[in-house]
Amino acid sequence: MAAATLSFGPEREAEPAKEARVVGSELVDTYTVYVIQVTDGNHEWTIKHRYSDFHDLHEKLVAERKIDKTLLPPKKIIGKNSRSLVEKREKDLEVYLQTLLKTFPDVAPRVLAHFLHFHLYEINGVTAALAEELFEKGEQLLGAGEVFAIRPLQLYAITEQLQQGKPTCASGDAKTDLGHILDFTCRLKYLKVSGTEGPFGTSNIREQLLPFDLSIFKSLHQVEMSHCDAKHVRGLVTSKPTLATMSVRFSAASMKEVLVPEASEFDEWEPEGTTLGGPVTAVIPTWQALTTLDLSHNSISEIDESVKLIPKIEYLDLSHNGVLVVDNLQHLYNLVHLDLSYNKLSSLEGVHTKLGNVKTLNLAGNFLERLSGLHKLYSLVNLDLRDNRIEQLDEVKSIGNLPCLEHVALLNNPLSIIPDYRTKVLSQFGERASEICLDDVATTEKELDTVEVLKAIQKAKDVKSKLSSTEKKVGEDFRLPTAPCIRPSSSPPTAVPTSASLPQPILSNQGILGDE
Repeated sequence: MAAATLSFGPEREAEPAKEARVVGSELVDTYTVYVIQVTDGNHEWTIKHRYSDFHDLHEKLVAERKIDKTLLPPKKIIGKNSRSLVEKREKDLEVYLQTLLKTFPDVAPRVLAHFLHFHLYEINGVTAALAEELFEKGEQLLGAGEVFAIRPLQLYAITEQLQQGKPTCASGDAKTDLGHILDFTCRLKYLKVSGTEGPFGTSNIREQLLPFDLSIFKSLHQVEMSHCDAKHVRGLVTSKPTLATMSVRFSAASMKEVLVPEASEFDEWEPEGTTLGGPVTAVIPTWQALTTLDLSHNSISEIDESVKLIPKIEYLDLSHNGVLVVDNLQHLYNLVHLDLSYNKLSSLEGVHTKLGNVKTLNLAGNFLERLSGLHKLYSLVNLDLRDNRIEQLDEVKSIGNLPCLEHVALLNNPLSIIPDYRTKVLSQFGERASEICLDDVATTEKELDTVEVLKAIQKAKDVKSKLSSTEKKVGEDFRLPTAPCIRPSSSPPTAVPTSASLPQPILSNQGILGDE
């Protein structure tokens, strides 16, 4: 594999010498435990061993590597926990460990590496341990088709070791050959990369800040990443032809960091097969196999144009972010499930123009007061509006005529505390009230009876209102004009009605028989 493929910056400098210092001790029950701090470049970690552990290590090194038998300070039976003896032993044990590290500067013997926890924290030790695990269980894991979990530190160690250009089996033990890892990763289909929020183990290593390369994975169908830094992850694009499901959580500040990692190398870019206009310096291939994308629990504030790179997406989870506006989703023609819960949405205006085919929509935990933008989502089946700011019952009318809607959740909105909340909401759905499951509770016969009463009352009100409007209109149609009539000079003037009511009948014969 070319070094440029795995490059994250300048060439790696020569490795600094490892150090091991005894920084203190603790009395545990009847024996003393020595606290050891191991340093490898910028990484350091703490381990604890009692004197008997040192003795066992020494015995094995004498047998396997023929080191000096007198190198380890001798045992003491009397006064072994006295402060003066412990302090002297701390110094002697530190000299012992430093001598061992100088004796084996490149690759520490297996027993020493485990004693100093190289298999957990040091680059060569981490890769050697993983290679041995995959040598023994790799084929079984691949055959079972299960998700393989790996730490960011392990991926960082693999990336760093490949950059070093050293032999893949520096220890001479065939089981620890890096080739076992590369063969396994090339065929793996299901991957999970999980980091830690704080320092890893007893070290100062923050896994979420470690850079690593995923281009060693050639056949991934599913990948999950959490507590990594998406800006420092490279090579996932290698899996674009096969990757169907991707989850990136607690790792990204934007969608672009995940979907267009290579875009940082260009000023302008456009999705493959599209024309956006303007100067373009890169054409980015789409994620042609990706149908499920989980970007929840990140720091994403907008749905940016990178969604154009996932044209076949069906399930999109953007919950627990900081999204302010629903945008750019009109490009996702296959999208049927969208989760935008616990974001910062305050308006849904024009949403129907972007979510035409969505069947399940989760908008819980936002700042919504109005639902008018949902009135044309005719494919919608499931709608979650819990934990919003909806006060007016009339807002439900916006979704009352959606023909496919079956499940609605409105709990923890101001309107959910009004008397007879359920029946008043259900009545907004008219003849479809029996088909609605409100707040995960099916509509009961009793509620339906109440809904029918409410509908009858509302119908009566509507009829009364209509009659009142009709009478008013008729009255206005029969109203006489207020301007005086011009009559012939031979006829006496007739008084004009002073009100807007119908003309009053003439009670005398005057004006009918004329003057005698």
